[in-house]
Amino acid sequence: MKFSVHQASLIGDRKYNQDRVAYAYRNDALLLVLADGMGGHLHGELAATLAIEAFVELFAQHPEPTFADPQVFLTDAMRHAHHRIMQLPHDKDVGFPGTTCVVALVQDGKFYAAHAGDSRLYLLRENAVLTRTRDHSMVQQWFDWGVISEEEARIHPRRNQITNCLGGIEDMFYVESATPMDLMQGDILLLGSDGLWGPFTDDELAESFKLLPLANSLDNLMVRAFERESGHSDNITGLAVAWGDDQHDHATDDTVSHELEVD
Repeated sequence: MKFSVHQASLIGDRKYNQDRVAYAYRNDALLLVLADGMGGHLHGELAATLAIEAFVELFAQHPEPTFADPQVFLTDAMRHAHHRIMQLPHDKDVGFPGTTCVVALVQDGKFYAAHAGDSRLYLLRENAVLTRTRDHSMVQQWFDWGVISEEEARIHPRRNQITNCLGGIEDMFYVESATPMDLMQGDILLLGSDGLWGPFTDDELAESFKLLPLANSLDNLMVRAFERESGHSDNITGLAVAWGDDQHDHATDDTVSHELEVD
């Protein structure tokens, strides 16, 4: 497969960075996964780490070069990660650690995606957002009902209160799967925590990847996200992949994985 990839994270104005991100690939499949540990829960960074590790491990252990049903793999892996988190020691008055999670699997020129929470996946094509995941939050629900506008939703003070996550509360968790889509030359897949996408409109996000090399585009976007929040920035984490024959060839005899070291 031919693609370029870059992942990065900033602590923002938080005391700890609870975001985690990784990718893994073999000749015929590419996995992208990002998790945002929930700051209101005990050890959200541990929940996020377990989510990332579960996906990378299950991807590496898969015996075949590709997945017979990629969507089933993503759903099962996310449920497995959730159950891992629910087995952690926890404070009964606080609950289990929690984390959002968004994941994509690319094979046979298509991408498959699943998520829980408000970490997002975007497909950027021809300098525009072709599609993105839908947040699991009350603010998103209010927008869907027409109670608030898109701009009101973007700046709403309760926009970070989610209704779905891994861990947390047992009956709060579910997996939402995206419709598989073909990738085209020049497409960009962008995974981001809410600290990355929150300060921007969809048009601004797409515009950020218009001219610069992929790594510069993502890094610059993260710095702008930090600056826009003016001292109130969340952790900021992103993973971007540029797809096409003009990108780097990642031929390999083994599964390769890269989990970002987060300070």
